[in-house]
Amino acid sequence: MKAIVLDGFGGLDNFRLADIEMPVMKAEEVLIQIKAAAFNPIDYQMRLGRREKHRMTSPILGRELSGVIIAVGDLVRGFQAGDEVLAASGSMGSNGSYAEYMALNPKMIAHKPSNISFEEAAAIPSAGLTAWQCFKRMDVKPGQSVFITGGSGAVGSFLIRILKQQGIHQIITTAGNRRSMEALFALGLDEHNVIDYKTAHLKDQVIAANGGKSFDFAVEIVGGESSELAAEVLRVNGIYLDVTFLGTEQARGVLFDKGCIVVNISNYAYILDNNMMYYEETLRQVVDLIEENKISPPAINIVGELSIKTVQEAHSLMENNQVHGKKIVMKIS
Repeated sequence: MKAIVLDGFGGLDNFRLADIEMPVMKAEEVLIQIKAAAFNPIDYQMRLGRREKHRMTSPILGRELSGVIIAVGDLVRGFQAGDEVLAASGSMGSNGSYAEYMALNPKMIAHKPSNISFEEAAAIPSAGLTAWQCFKRMDVKPGQSVFITGGSGAVGSFLIRILKQQGIHQIITTAGNRRSMEALFALGLDEHNVIDYKTAHLKDQVIAANGGKSFDFAVEIVGGESSELAAEVLRVNGIYLDVTFLGTEQARGVLFDKGCIVVNISNYAYILDNNMMYYEETLRQVVDLIEENKISPPAINIVGELSIKTVQEAHSLMENNQVHGKKIVMKIS
């Protein structure tokens, strides 16, 4: 099969197109012909050799996909050849999703919603799992306020969809350009809900948008200075959800001084606990919301088909914060 292989950590020129052997499916796995793969910031962080590289189990990157099951192991139940599926493969597959095929445990899989394309389906798993975990662990109630850094990104926009569907409307977020703002408006946010993060006196502007009050919840998706803003706008004993592990020492100090609860959002945690059913059950819940038209699928940008050029462009867009509220997707076959 064809795959894009990473030959070493560093720049975009470390990718190459290779013909490699087909994955060998185990009895408890299914073999998927990949139709589309989506890109995540962790992909370029792995490519650069950052902390996330220890999650790599293959030189082929890519952690989510959609496709068609073409073979089923003897121990598999609930799936059969011909099923259209989406998968949060993470590091659990035979290889990453920048490839034509993958063998994977079906506990990382859900049936694809019938009302969306393969490309839209590929954009759901990682962001959907992360956003759903945020929502469930927040235990937010109508009337409480939520601040989200970088809400136009994949996780932020997914979380906004879920929150609004659940009756949570006091949501304030930041964006850096008009295209990202327009993407947020398309989710149902008003002008006063979206603050340009380049504006002067940003903290004051964010709190003013919340009626002059500090927030009950802050969801930090960006890292760096954004983590400091998220900490500063939280109320005493507020709840801070850390999705990135990129918060600063200053942010940690503010959170400690305020006695805030820090909730670390990690999709890996359930693998460490050997709770594989979490992924299948959560994906099914997210898929049901989309299939029942309760939330819309993520907006996508299809950058091309399986090639070095497509992968390089996708990584460049993510690394330079040019996704503009759309999940980057690659067609495979």
